[in-house]
Amino acid sequence: MIASQNALAGIIVFALLTIPSLCHGQTEPAAKENRAKSVDSLTDSHGDTLKGTADEKIVKFNSAPVNKENQIKSIDSTKFNMFGYLSNDDTAYNKKSPLWIPVVGIIGTNVATNLVDRYILNLDFSRVSFTSWGRTLQAGWPWGSGWKWDQDRFGNNFLLHPYSGSLFFNSARASGYDFWESAPYTLLGSYMWKIFGENGTPEREDLINTTFTGVFLGEVLYRLSSNLLDDRTTGTERFFRELGGAAIDPERFFYRLFQGKLNRVTTKEVYQEEPLNIELSAGMRVENHENNFGTGPLNALVNVQLDYGYPWEKRELKPYDFFTLHTGINLGVGRKFLENLIGYGILYGKHVQPGDLEMVWGLFQHYDYFDNKSFELGTIALGGGIMSKYPVSKDAYILANFHLGVVPFGGNSTQLGPDTSQFRDYNFCGGMETKLEAGLNLDWASVQLNGYYYWLNTYVGTPGNNFVGIIRPRITIKLIKNLNLGFEELAYITDRYTSDFGNFHAVRTEQRLYLMLNGGNLKL
Repeated sequence: MIASQNALAGIIVFALLTIPSLCHGQTEPAAKENRAKSVDSLTDSHGDTLKGTADEKIVKFNSAPVNKENQIKSIDSTKFNMFGYLSNDDTAYNKKSPLWIPVVGIIGTNVATNLVDRYILNLDFSRVSFTSWGRTLQAGWPWGSGWKWDQDRFGNNFLLHPYSGSLFFNSARASGYDFWESAPYTLLGSYMWKIFGENGTPEREDLINTTFTGVFLGEVLYRLSSNLLDDRTTGTERFFRELGGAAIDPERFFYRLFQGKLNRVTTKEVYQEEPLNIELSAGMRVENHENNFGTGPLNALVNVQLDYGYPWEKRELKPYDFFTLHTGINLGVGRKFLENLIGYGILYGKHVQPGDLEMVWGLFQHYDYFDNKSFELGTIALGGGIMSKYPVSKDAYILANFHLGVVPFGGNSTQLGPDTSQFRDYNFCGGMETKLEAGLNLDWASVQLNGYYYWLNTYVGTPGNNFVGIIRPRITIKLIKNLNLGFEELAYITDRYTSDFGNFHAVRTEQRLYLMLNGGNLKL
């Protein structure tokens, strides 16, 4: 199971690193060329704002000779967002398949994975039979004695299993089902694998992580691939769009293959799309023992930050119309090269605006994954949040976000910290988490402070309560156009109060210096 899923890590990293060169987005999003425009912004040939109903404005706009090549067929806020993108997949071109179609796809995914594990990787757990199926089918419910907590390493449980869950999720998503309709298929695929894909005692945490975080990653990958796919294109452009879409969401690619969508050409856009802002940074980091500068290793780093959607648009937000995802990669550190994968997506949100202050409140799903040689921390969380934006001047604004969530399940280092073995060196836990993200953005610089705080009570492992804080202040200065110089401090602070081994306090700090490219202007 571990070895077979290591290959999936390469797919994740490849997808995250290729997004900046394949997708397009805006730092402060602007409407697409030759796309529908906001009704309120339509003007006549003299530049005066058009009057009348939405339909009347469209007729007047289209009748102007200057707009002959840029006519608007319709502006419907239920169909388009303020930037002219579809606000939902076009159901006429993305018909919902019968219920059994995604089920067959999930079976196929699990069968293919098992065949690779057994006949190529020669892994013992994949040698299933009617005898093993009879035994696993008698395991009962996951909370009963027939299931167990496994001993797999951290990355396998909190990264690779969720990625597997994203495949199950997108079996339904690519079959025309929406977010909520696709979620149960993730549980189905995970349960099916634990019962029929392996011959050992089924493990609880695999079912939890594969299902809940699989939904998170599945929708993120589906949305990103939709931003890249364009069924109106042909030739070389179409080939590379499909190739990029396959790298981001391979499950969707196979469905497009069997549905005949790979070579289908439409006359209009058929997938929902939202503005996508991308930050790509590369530089160096130095790790410190406690607060002693320069006492730890020095290595190169690469970071990718994705901000999908424009939450300040005045509309009701449905699941993942906005999400943010950050990944940090450390080079030259061995197998723990993927240091973090942190993100959250909105499940439901409303926009309010008292005066100049814009606010979005809603329900959010969170996924946090930290994995390095100093500490391991992974959480699934659900909770409320408030996002706000306040203009200070024409070229400056303040952003502030606050989140408070319940952590039903997570993983956290023991008092001894991570080791280099392939077995579990962390506790299973749950509790609460809070996040604060604040920043002042100027035309020539920005100052930001991100803070995360976790209270985690151990379910399985060393009994006790753990309090973990992560603080990340950052300063960036514009060098030229979209190229910035960034400096970031990171402090990891933990207090552990254990029943058997006493109390422990630890601090780890590091400094980062890097060049950051805001790729919001990149277009394919």
